[in-house]
Amino acid sequence: MTDAARPVPNAAEGLFLGQSSDPGIGRAEHLLWHRANRHGVIAGATGTGKTVTLQIMAQGFSDRGVPVFCADVKGDLSGISQVGTPSDKLLARAAGMGLTLEPRAAPTVFWDLYGQKGHPVRATVSEIGPLLLARMLDLNDVQEGVLSVVFHVADQEGLLLLDLQDLRAMLVHVAENAARIGREVGHVAPASIAAIQRALLQLEQDGGDAFFGEPALRLTDMIRTGLDGRGQVNVLDSTRLMNSPRLYGAFLLWLISELFEQLPEIGDPEQPRLVFFFDEAHLLFRDAPKPLLEKVEQVVRLIRSKGVGIYFVTQNPADIPDSVLAQLGNRIQHALRAYTPADQRGLRAASDSFRVNPAFDTAEAIQALGTGEALVSVLDEKGAPTIVQRTLIRPPDSRLGPATDPERAAVMAASPVRGVYDAVIDRESAEEMLAARQAEVQAQATDAPTPPAPKGRAAPSRREAPPPRAPRRSTRQSPLEALTKSVLRTAGSTLTRELLRGVLGGLKRR
Repeated sequence: MTDAARPVPNAAEGLFLGQSSDPGIGRAEHLLWHRANRHGVIAGATGTGKTVTLQIMAQGFSDRGVPVFCADVKGDLSGISQVGTPSDKLLARAAGMGLTLEPRAAPTVFWDLYGQKGHPVRATVSEIGPLLLARMLDLNDVQEGVLSVVFHVADQEGLLLLDLQDLRAMLVHVAENAARIGREVGHVAPASIAAIQRALLQLEQDGGDAFFGEPALRLTDMIRTGLDGRGQVNVLDSTRLMNSPRLYGAFLLWLISELFEQLPEIGDPEQPRLVFFFDEAHLLFRDAPKPLLEKVEQVVRLIRSKGVGIYFVTQNPADIPDSVLAQLGNRIQHALRAYTPADQRGLRAASDSFRVNPAFDTAEAIQALGTGEALVSVLDEKGAPTIVQRTLIRPPDSRLGPATDPERAAVMAASPVRGVYDAVIDRESAEEMLAARQAEVQAQATDAPTPPAPKGRAAPSRREAPPPRAPRRSTRQSPLEALTKSVLRTAGSTLTRELLRGVLGGLKRR
């Protein structure tokens, strides 16, 4: 089919992904708007074009009025905030698709858990909950159970868990009252308390303490549409966060869970309310316990009725559990390289997940794809997957490559949430409440009245120590002392008798 005969992409049909490169077909590949909340996966080896595909999808949803959240792992995605300058090669590719590029930036808000390359993102310890926090801290089952006890005691005693200092204070409180708490909810081992405290120290050293606290993130600040009708693109800078993969995975899962809990049911909308891109998705599922996997599967299965579409971005679809992968109807597969037996099994699994195209062998096509090419299969009008097509991905309207630091600073200065999350709020919570309790107990012990002393005996002063008693002398007599006393008694008796005789004799003579 000649270029003139190629159909011009129509935005009303859906998000234009690219042009099919199969001989004799040459059709435009669209992701239908009303099927976009059925989730999807973008897979492929490093350097095959996954980030560019994510960028054109994020900007396409934004142009449609759909807010977007995506993680920027390498820093390249920040270019979506800048006007693109397409090269001659990209212009030629667009012309071959019947596409006219309109270089423009997407309305972008930068976020960063550490508050360095974006607005700070915070959540309270209570919002995270014991399950995800145990995942962050890499706790075993016993330690996770003790952590659940800590949360239970905090709820029962009305103690707010906002930051890690509150959690540390609660751990000390539970350890000091382990006997009483153990009778109510089960044994609390001191070794488990110590292990949790060590894990918290490691999390703090990784910078994770900056994530916990207030003001906590409000989802309404992410789900925004501008006056021009375009959706806000929220870019989470994850270049540093990737050094703590468990924190990264747990945070994104918490964000998805919050969306699931707070957004109302709307059924199947004409277009999504929000689209969520989960980059490096394998970090969420690696060594994940069964309860966590079950929670992910539940959220993915049910959140589409809230109008939220989730797209996992990873190197190989085999990184995603089958129970979750079965929920992902829209699939874009970039090139894979099969060098090892494990790679070959992953390649075969990826190819088997597509609806077969008789024009080519899917497994061979995946290995032969060039940069910027992908195998695309999306859901059709009836909700069934389309036959897989080898597709040339369209070029983006925004910049290919990262934004500079001054450009990022300018975007943040014009942000609608500038100044909202910058300053930390430290209100009274578990740490302060427990300290006040301890101070009150000590004050009561100091001011307690002294019991009355028995009659005839002076009560010793409470603040002044009684004078020390003289040491008791031994009652045993030495031989010399006994002889001396005997001589003195004998002499005394003789002297007494002589005196009496003299007195009595004088009386008789008178």
